[in-house]
Amino acid sequence: MHASAVVAHGHAILILGASGAGKSALSLQLMALGAGLIADDQCLIGPHEGNAGAPLISAPANLPHLIEARGLGLLRAQLAPPAPLALIVDLNQTETHRLPPRRHARVMGIEIALVHNVAHSHFPAALLQYIKGGRDA
Repeated sequence: MHASAVVAHGHAILILGASGAGKSALSLQLMALGAGLIADDQCLIGPHEGNAGAPLISAPANLPHLIEARGLGLLRAQLAPPAPLALIVDLNQTETHRLPPRRHARVMGIEIALVHNVAHSHFPAALLQYIKGGRDA
C-alpha cells in the first residue's frame, strides 16, 4: 500500500495521502515526539496471526531504512517491527469540524478509526494522545 506508518504505544498509525500530501512530514513529526517508524511510503497490511484483532502493519522486506525529508534528502531511520493498526489518517481530506464525527474505515473486515488532516500545529501531538488515551466524544 502506498502509505507511511508509525508505531506509538504499541499501535500503528497508517498515514494515507497523495504524493506530496505530507505523509513523510507527519511521520517525522510523530517520530520527533517518540513514535517509531514502521515504513515510509510503502506498507504491508496483513492479518494479526493467532488473533482476530486489528490487522498488522509492517514494512516490505526490501524497504530501505530511510525516510524522506523534503529539502534535506533521505534520512536513515531504524524501522520498528509490525504493529496492530489502531488509527488511519487521511491527509487527502481536511477536517472542517471543530468536534468531528467519528469516522471508520474497514480494513480486512475490521473497523478502524479514521481521522482527516487537521491544519494545526497540535495535530501530531493529538494523534499520539488519541492512540494513548482514545477519544471520548
